[in-house]
Amino acid sequence: MSPSTSPLLVRRGAFGALARAIPLAGLLFAGSLACSSDPDGSSAGSGGSGTATSGGAPATGSGASTTSGAGSATGTGGSGGGATTGSGATSSAGEGGASASTSATSGGSGGGGGAPDPGFQPCPATGPCKVLPLGDSITFGLGFDGGYRVELFRLALQDDHEITFTGTQQKNGPAMVDGVTFPRNHEGISGQTIQQIAGRVPSPALNEMPHIVLLHAGTNDMVQGANGADTRLAALLDELIAEAPDALIVVSNIIPLPPAANAVNTFNATIPAMVEERAAAGAHIVFADQFTGFPTSELGDMVHPNQAGYTRMARVWYEAIEGYLR
Repeated sequence: MSPSTSPLLVRRGAFGALARAIPLAGLLFAGSLACSSDPDGSSAGSGGSGTATSGGAPATGSGASTTSGAGSATGTGGSGGGATTGSGATSSAGEGGASASTSATSGGSGGGGGAPDPGFQPCPATGPCKVLPLGDSITFGLGFDGGYRVELFRLALQDDHEITFTGTQQKNGPAMVDGVTFPRNHEGISGQTIQQIAGRVPSPALNEMPHIVLLHAGTNDMVQGANGADTRLAALLDELIAEAPDALIVVSNIIPLPPAANAVNTFNATIPAMVEERAAAGAHIVFADQFTGFPTSELGDMVHPNQAGYTRMARVWYEAIEGYLR
């Protein structure tokens, strides 16, 4: 796939639109799945008990739209929803219901994505590019063992890119993918809010310095206290940029969370401009749209993706980083 035509790439000064969300309120704390502890002895929330079906193959297409340059976009939120700014897409939410994007088709619309910055190459010339999956139970892969990391690894293999995953949390996922040993590392802890995720930066999350960071955070904030979530995310981004200045930071909006659709819309609307501001200041940071086009049929328990949903997420991440891989 040609980086110059990727619809999800958002390089310095160029942005995509909304993304998907995955909160975890009751589901993240009820059940016995994925309860991890940080090295300092503090325990994380336990994973939800809902199981996800792996039904139907995911729709083709990335489900996001971007424009090269800081395009202006409008978005309509339901009660409490906010309009997107600085993005290249529109999103709407019904009043009190799940956001309209959750039932959107996966194609999306928009201009061509920005090309990779030729002056920046986070991955080494030889050896695997180290990718840090950072977040909560969605990053852990609740509902499908290995989560989006399985398909992301497969996509890289298919294009002859060498990647590995870093992280200190409970390893999960298959032993092999397409005949190659699957790196089962990650930094996803069920139930964690943005502030709790920030508490793992720089240590232990960056103990093994990654070349690329994939950040999906904020789902738990939507149900534990959405006010100020954008400020907390901005602080986390600044910390990542300061602690890993040579890494590519890929931040997404969160996938749909139907029980908190309005809060998700409001939070997601702030992220493109947040990323754009830091990219314009010289940070190696891009936006990935995990929200647009994510259907509720690909949420196994209305919080976590099923296999098709995780496959969709993998494609979005891959389109964001593929131009940087060797």
